[in-house]
Amino acid sequence: MAINKKIRILIAKPGLDGHDKGAKVVALALRDAGMEVIYSGLHQTLDQIIQSATQEAVDVIGLSIMSGAHLPICQKLKAMMQEKGLVHTKLTVGGVIPHQDIPKLQEIGVAAVFPGGTSFEDIIKGINSLFD
Repeated sequence: MAINKKIRILIAKPGLDGHDKGAKVVALALRDAGMEVIYSGLHQTLDQIIQSATQEAVDVIGLSIMSGAHLPICQKLKAMMQEKGLVHTKLTVGGVIPHQDIPKLQEIGVAAVFPGGTSFEDIIKGINSLFD
């Protein structure tokens, strides 16, 4: 990524998870930190997330998952990203993520994991560190 280019991040809520307050608050914190944030809204399919990421030319896809389905969702989305040529787009996930699942998510190729309770400061630092 070029120096001084704003990080573009898509915040997405996959599946039937209807809890979006956390995702919206994180989106605002990232925007206030100088990032360009696109919020997809609730109930997005993985195809819709890929389509939005492609159309918006984002640097990061940030999933907010509260349902406990983070492993299969991230595995499938990461494969779809490869298929569609989004190899330079970073995948991150936050929400209800048990700490024991973090290594599994990293093996899948998730660039950063933000379990519930992660501070805005740590999320911002984590996203920025992907481009250091």
